[in-house]
Amino acid sequence: MYYPEQLAKLIESYQKLPGIGQKTATRLAFHTIGMADQDVNDFAANLLAAKRELQYCKICGNLASGEICEICSDPNRDKSQILVVEEIRDVTVFERVGEYHGLYHVLHGTISVFDNVTPDDINIKSLIRRLHDNIVQEIIIATNASSEGETTAMYLSRLIKPAGIKVTRLAHGLAVGSDIEYANEVTLIKAVENRQEI
Repeated sequence: MYYPEQLAKLIESYQKLPGIGQKTATRLAFHTIGMADQDVNDFAANLLAAKRELQYCKICGNLASGEICEICSDPNRDKSQILVVEEIRDVTVFERVGEYHGLYHVLHGTISVFDNVTPDDINIKSLIRRLHDNIVQEIIIATNASSEGETTAMYLSRLIKPAGIKVTRLAHGLAVGSDIEYANEVTLIKAVENRQEI
C-alpha cells in the first residue's frame, strides 16, 4: 500500500515498539496525524524527556530521574529485604499491588545458555555489593517461571547463601512459563506470602 514518505516513516517507527505490528502501527500513525498540534508537541517532548532524563538507579537498576530511585531513597522501606526481578516493569507490578515494602533489584534479564547471556551480562555484581552492608537479611527471587528464570534463581541462590543470607523464591501460583508482568494481584500477593527458601 502506498503512503506518503513521512507517514510510512512514522509507521516504521511505531513498528519498532514491542508487540506493534503493521496494522496497529498504521492505526497509531493515523491517530497521531489526527491529533491537535499541541498534543503531538507534548507527546514528542515527553518522549524525548523520558529518553534523555531517565537513567538506571545506581543502587538497584530501577528507572530514576536522578542517581537514586524513589524506592531506594525512601526511608520507610524495609531495607532488610531485597526482591530481585528480571525487568523494570516487574517492579511496577509489585508496586501496584502495594503489599511488598522492601527494596528491589533489577537484573535487566536472565541467564540464558541459548541466547549466550552469562551472569556477567546481567545486573548481578551490584546486587552482591549491596549484601556487604550487613543490613540485608533476605533475598526474595522473583524471576519468571521459565527455564531462564529458574536457572537465574538457582545461580543467585548458590552465590548468596554462603554469605548467610536467607534466599527465598516466590511460591508458584504463577504458571510455568508465565511472566510476572501479567499475573493478577491476588496471585502475586499469595506468591510473596508463600515464598519458599531455596
